[in-house]
Amino acid sequence: MLDPVIDPDGAPFWRYAAAGELRVQACADCGEPRFPPRPCCPHCQSFAAEWRPVSGHGRIWSYVVPHPPLLPDYAEQAPYNVIVVELADAPRVRLVGNLVAAPGARLDSVPPERLRIGAKVQVVFTEEGLPQWVLERP
Repeated sequence: MLDPVIDPDGAPFWRYAAAGELRVQACADCGEPRFPPRPCCPHCQSFAAEWRPVSGHGRIWSYVVPHPPLLPDYAEQAPYNVIVVELADAPRVRLVGNLVAAPGARLDSVPPERLRIGAKVQVVFTEEGLPQWVLERP
């Protein structure tokens, strides 16, 4: 597994994920959620921020099945999917991850033909705290 690159703005995201909680940064002044995390709100230019819990429910907004694999470290799991999830309770926020059959499952655990735009998904976390996604109705 590749380790995420953790910068000061995104460190709280990974801290919460390691605890099995999905949170997104939001402006403490105008309330708009934002991802990726950044110091300034793109809507009102405020530097006030907070981390809000989200339900972890969403839908597949887009996906790709790379051929050949994008990351050599994952070649043995190819073909694998990379999905973009639009969060149900923060639709402007879209997170990138993998659709898997169960928490911590291999990246190839869901056949590519099962991927559908609009499919409802739920966040799960690996033992290392990496967010992944499972279908709400497998």
